[in-house]
Amino acid sequence: MATFRPFAALRPPRELVEAVAAPPYDVVDTPEAAALAEGNPDSFLHVTRPEIDLAEPDPHSDAAYEQARSALDDAVRRGSLVRHEPALLVYRQQMGPAVQTGVVGCVSAREYREGVIATHEFTRPDKEDDRTRHIDTLGAHDEPVMLMYRTDEPGAADVADVLAAVTSTEPEYDFSADGVRHTLWDVSEPSLVTRLVEAFGRVSRLYVADGHHRCAAASRVSQLRDEAEASVFPATVLAADELTVMAYNRVVRDLAGHDTASFLAALEASFTVTPVPAAPEPARHQFGVYLDRRWYLLDTRPGTVDESDVIARLDVAVLAERVLEPILGIADQRTDARISFVGGIRGTDELVRRVDAVPGSVAFALHATSTVDVMDVADLGEVMPPKSTWFEPKLRSGLFVHPFA
Repeated sequence: MATFRPFAALRPPRELVEAVAAPPYDVVDTPEAAALAEGNPDSFLHVTRPEIDLAEPDPHSDAAYEQARSALDDAVRRGSLVRHEPALLVYRQQMGPAVQTGVVGCVSAREYREGVIATHEFTRPDKEDDRTRHIDTLGAHDEPVMLMYRTDEPGAADVADVLAAVTSTEPEYDFSADGVRHTLWDVSEPSLVTRLVEAFGRVSRLYVADGHHRCAAASRVSQLRDEAEASVFPATVLAADELTVMAYNRVVRDLAGHDTASFLAALEASFTVTPVPAAPEPARHQFGVYLDRRWYLLDTRPGTVDESDVIARLDVAVLAERVLEPILGIADQRTDARISFVGGIRGTDELVRRVDAVPGSVAFALHATSTVDVMDVADLGEVMPPKSTWFEPKLRSGLFVHPFA
């Protein structure tokens, strides 16, 4: 069963929350982070992207890791982050009509290693090494992971009841950024904390939605440090049916020797290919293809997909097995430099822009993978193909930091 408990967070004062809160470290590059933090000494990007404050902005330099620690210490010293008594938080995000509400607390690094917190993708060693060193040098977990649970689990109904009660009260924070409304409530009432801790204690398994590298790094840090707080790490835990998963689209920079006609002909072996006047919205087992300034809709032919195989029936797997490898010669999407990935939040206009900028390239618009697919794969101890899911909205950073000391 899942361990879940309150923690003593560093949090911004209400009047500074909009200045402090920042996008996650891995959705902005160094120039973007520098531009967002310019003129704002309170921005949490000074902690998560410390290279922006260095003369030589190398994010993996010794100086960058030490600068992160210095920036966190400075934020505490200046009062842009303030220590609170142990508590849980309720965190709601609204992006257009989509609303997701989760509980913020600490989960167990040991249970991550034991599979109580289940994963669905491989981590890259270089990114895992980077996050491990960052967290260890910082002496704190600066960003939470996003976990989910099945709504038919024992305890899920109790969590929903507490969330309904808490969200009917006045929130601690309520602000909007990048088109998303962020609302947070403090949960320090002992009876409510106990109900949530006990409810999650009846949930048999949590699933990583977003933050595989941070989970892996937290596990490694827990084995490096003696502090009790290093054995747990912060997470926002949500009901799976509230999460919004977008497609993770692909762009390939060449047709592996094909011209447009021969490429489309090769696709006919597994798909019906139909020219369409605009970017399609693919259903399950459909794909949008953009090349040579034109859109096509691919419909997978009957009998092509093994629906009994939880991996093979994923659209990202169908695309890999039927197009990327046999036609375009991409055997490993994690290492092949010819393929790039575009999160669904960027829309199909970004696919058009990229393909039009590189003649002879091709883009694929996919149907989004479901949270049920993600959890089914994780339950089998399997992993999904690279870049199978894009969860949106992203958790804002700087709203709650988990220090070890």
